[in-house]
Amino acid sequence: TRRSSDLNALEMDMAVTRDNVIVISHDPILEAPVCRGPRPRAVIHELTLAEVREWDCGSVQNPNFPKQTPVPGTRIPTLDEVLSLSKLGNFEFNIETKSFAEKPEYTPSPEEFVRLFLAEVHKHHLEKRVMLQSFDFRTLVACEKMAPRIRRSALTEKDPRDFVTIAREGGHAQIVSPHYELVTREKVEAAHRAGLQVVPWTVNNPDGWDRMIEAGVDAIISDDPAALIAYLKEKRLR
Repeated sequence: TRRSSDLNALEMDMAVTRDNVIVISHDPILEAPVCRGPRPRAVIHELTLAEVREWDCGSVQNPNFPKQTPVPGTRIPTLDEVLSLSKLGNFEFNIETKSFAEKPEYTPSPEEFVRLFLAEVHKHHLEKRVMLQSFDFRTLVACEKMAPRIRRSALTEKDPRDFVTIAREGGHAQIVSPHYELVTREKVEAAHRAGLQVVPWTVNNPDGWDRMIEAGVDAIISDDPAALIAYLKEKRLR
């Protein structure tokens, strides 16, 4: 999201184990059909890392992703393990705190969540290659206070307001990441005038990609990055 035509970013989500290890998981809960384990359902924050490793999250194809190839025996990786892959290329990391004000039992406090995240970022010296994104603006505000140079991205799904206002409330985020249906060219241009970037989610087909390109967004989050990259190359936008 640095306004580069050929820069890629890995988008992912974080949960925290009972023994304070950040793991990469879209959901704070382990359950079918995504994962199989010792019991039908478990909250990651109530398990140690060793207990999380007992779950197989690669045996069953997620019915929402028909292109997905099952890899039996796949265990949930830690953030530390994922950041260790940084030496493999010049990509960035767009990482979300899956934090819920109405479900405090799912995560540590916003401040502790961010502290654990920053410890891993500093360990790998990736301050310039990492973005913290969240729907829970409490974590973005905490990040602004603790490490203001880390880029922050304010996620929103239904907020109809202008992107500048949303960014301000989201810890003075440098990036706004709205659901793609909220994006208009006028909103994007106003965000750009304020020095913000706009990175919509989750856009998975050419019609949607065309709409975002026409609106002038800075990057696109997609479940099918290979197809998106091929499409951008076809359009000579990469």
